[in-house]
Amino acid sequence: MDMARNLASFVCGTTFGWTSPEIPKLHDLKDNPLGQVITETEEGWIGSFLPLGAALGPFAAGIAADLLGRKKTLLISAVPFILAFVLNLIASDVNYFYLSRFLCGLAVGSVFTVLPMYIGEISDDEVRGSLGSFMQLFIVIGLLFSYGLGPYMSIHSFNIVLLIPPTVFLAIFLFFIPESPYYLVRVDNMDAAEEALTKLRAKSKIDVQKELEAIRSAVDEARENKASFFDIFKSRGLTMALFLSVSLVALQQFSGINIVLFYAQGIFTSAGVSLAPEICTIMIGVVQIVASGATPVLVEKRGKRFLLLLSAVGMAVAQGALAYFFYLKDNQKSDVSAIGWLPIASLVVYIVTYCLGFGPLPWAVMGELFPGNIKSVASTVTASCCWVLGFLLTNYFNIVTSLIGTAGSFGIFSVCCVIAAVFTYVFVPETSGKSLQEIQEILNGNKGKR
Repeated sequence: MDMARNLASFVCGTTFGWTSPEIPKLHDLKDNPLGQVITETEEGWIGSFLPLGAALGPFAAGIAADLLGRKKTLLISAVPFILAFVLNLIASDVNYFYLSRFLCGLAVGSVFTVLPMYIGEISDDEVRGSLGSFMQLFIVIGLLFSYGLGPYMSIHSFNIVLLIPPTVFLAIFLFFIPESPYYLVRVDNMDAAEEALTKLRAKSKIDVQKELEAIRSAVDEARENKASFFDIFKSRGLTMALFLSVSLVALQQFSGINIVLFYAQGIFTSAGVSLAPEICTIMIGVVQIVASGATPVLVEKRGKRFLLLLSAVGMAVAQGALAYFFYLKDNQKSDVSAIGWLPIASLVVYIVTYCLGFGPLPWAVMGELFPGNIKSVASTVTASCCWVLGFLLTNYFNIVTSLIGTAGSFGIFSVCCVIAAVFTYVFVPETSGKSLQEIQEILNGNKGKR
């Protein structure tokens, strides 16, 4: 059942990694369904239509999740994925890829909004954290899937393979996975909620009555304390929470992560590394999986604030080293063969430190900053801000690079990571092991951050 739920995360990962092996093919006529190579502007739009769609997806998904339910919304989110891969199969001009990537973005925005909500509502308290971490793990497994298969298959064959996971998810989720009991109680369908809970817990109806009553109480409390987005600004603590949430995801994007994930193979090609670029990209995917698996353990030992600081510093050093390499290679026209290992090492360090901190933790911190009655709307706004920035950075990366060079672009990302470290040290409180009330007291200025 856990595997079925996280198939949606896996599909998101495959779409993030799709551009890395496919964009180089669209710059070549050998395996190019368009019959002509794409321009840098077209490449930018292909990369950036996904985050543009993902910026809109949370708003539609949030409404649908309340009107139709979590399960139906997740089922609907699989349809754009399927349509997108079909469009890739029949693409005859670049507009097909534009629409495909936009549809993938809508679906990604929906999954990122509704799947954590669904997992949170169906999980036992004891395993909620570990189940939530599986989402990030399956995303990076999906990335590795694209990195590993994409370079060695034609565009047509690869997209046929990519059709399988969302189709399987749609079938399994439709027939075997129950709706969220929380949602069913919310719409006063107690019989269905009881049935869903017995299936999820593998217990009798008598054994789930206590939990069912707890869900009913939580729903009643949420109804009594319902709040809107503008209620955030009535409290200094909530306003600070929104500032921190949006700032952390903004700094996440300004670290250059979408550029690295979307264009990893192209970066290695530009660097002229001795290993085949596709092999280097696969290495990056493997490193992501290992680092993502280590994060929950380190969070328990050192806390989120420390890991965010470590992450920002590590990313700054890695991006700075990459900028230095491209400065020597492109600006100074130096022989960089002696340090040909540096791009690989830099991106490995970057990915490890990103996955330890600024990858998963801005979302985890956000989940701890807001009370339940405001969390949904705050999450939607934060996610949309994140993806809008992702769209702008991905779309204009090539334009900026043509103006200031690859070294300049990675230099800017390095500076942004330094800013992220300073911001974390000055503003971000330690939330691990603290109650919502304690965190709000800190944000209201009544306690120290640590």
